[in-house]
Amino acid sequence: MRGPEETAQRVKNYLGKHDRLIGLLGAQIEEVKPGYAKVALTVEDKHLNAANVCHGGVLFTLADLAFALASNSHGQTALALEVSFSFLKAAVVGDQIVAQAREVHLGRRTATYLIEITRQGDEKVALMKGTVFRFERPFPPTE
Repeated sequence: MRGPEETAQRVKNYLGKHDRLIGLLGAQIEEVKPGYAKVALTVEDKHLNAANVCHGGVLFTLADLAFALASNSHGQTALALEVSFSFLKAAVVGDQIVAQAREVHLGRRTATYLIEITRQGDEKVALMKGTVFRFERPFPPTE
C-alpha cells in the first residue's frame, strides 16, 4: 500500500509527463504534497496579450494546473465543478509567477481549494477558488 506522499509524487510524475499544456506554457511543477501543489512560470513574450501584459488565460491556466495537481494528489480522480477567479495585478515579461493550491476542504465526494498566484515571491497577482467532484476511481489511471 502506498503512503500519501508517495501517491502525491505519482500524481506529480504522471501529470508532468502527460499534461501537454505544462510543456506548451513552459511551466514547472515545483512541489506536490497531499492537498497542495506549487507550479511556476517565467513570463515570456509568448505569454503576453495585446496590451503587453501576461494574458489572463495564462494566469488562469497556471492556477488550474496547480488546482489539478492538488486535487488529484490523494490518488482519487478529481475534476472541477466550479471556479472563481480574481485578477489583482498585471504580470509582465520577466516576472516569476507561482501558483500555489491549498486544500481547504476534503470531503468524500467534493473538495475545495484556494489558489494564490504571486510574482517575485509574495506579491499577489491573482486568486482562484475551485471545487472538484471526487470520482470513485484511482488517479493516475493504471497504464
